[in-house]
Amino acid sequence: MNTKRYALWTSTIVAASLLLSGCQLLTGYQKINEAESAEAWVGKIKPIAGEVNIACVGTYHCEIVQIDKTLIIAPNSHEPINPQIMTALPRQEGMAKTSINMDITPLVNKNAIKVVPLAPSSMPGLTNYYARVMPAKHEVHVNFYPENNMGYVERFAMIHDFTEAGTYQLRAYQKKNSEKSGSLLDTASPEPLCIELLQGTKVQRRFCKQLDAEHQGEFVETGMTKAVTSAPKAKKMAA
Repeated sequence: MNTKRYALWTSTIVAASLLLSGCQLLTGYQKINEAESAEAWVGKIKPIAGEVNIACVGTYHCEIVQIDKTLIIAPNSHEPINPQIMTALPRQEGMAKTSINMDITPLVNKNAIKVVPLAPSSMPGLTNYYARVMPAKHEVHVNFYPENNMGYVERFAMIHDFTEAGTYQLRAYQKKNSEKSGSLLDTASPEPLCIELLQGTKVQRRFCKQLDAEHQGEFVETGMTKAVTSAPKAKKMAA
């Protein structure tokens, strides 16, 4: 029997969703795709040999707020708390706030953490950042904003052994329940929110929010099958 692992959470409402094979990506993910695909986002990450990059995707906005005991993004300003951990941007007027054309130097020690601007958020005025750490076991806290509303936040946390250098994503989506009866009660019930950890394009772990009485609201790690090796592809909605 697989051991269940739990992640921290909090929420108030559930966003509308986009149908796709086996699950539903959040409306915010669709918003991001209107500008450019999530794959293009991750393509902007500049890998440094021997380092781990951690990014979040899938909603209007998301923030890596804490890694281990280090606070990363301030919950009020939505900007890096400590300017010293932020990779400096070239100071050129009109340049987009992304990691393109930045001179990123390697981390100086095993405990060092840096954040890098990745792309403009779907929430005006905000920026999505990714984090750089050294390979090791890390506790990562992420805030997801599934709607264009700062008052609705999903707080997620997990501990993972990032043993291999490379790019990891924490990706939010809504799981489609194929067992619903179609009744009004089922129709009104929210689809479970899930978070996947991807290493490159391969899904390593998956957490889904439980709606049952025993674990109501908790993110519980679900079992992985060998058939699930990559993230779901978004499908265009019918006009």
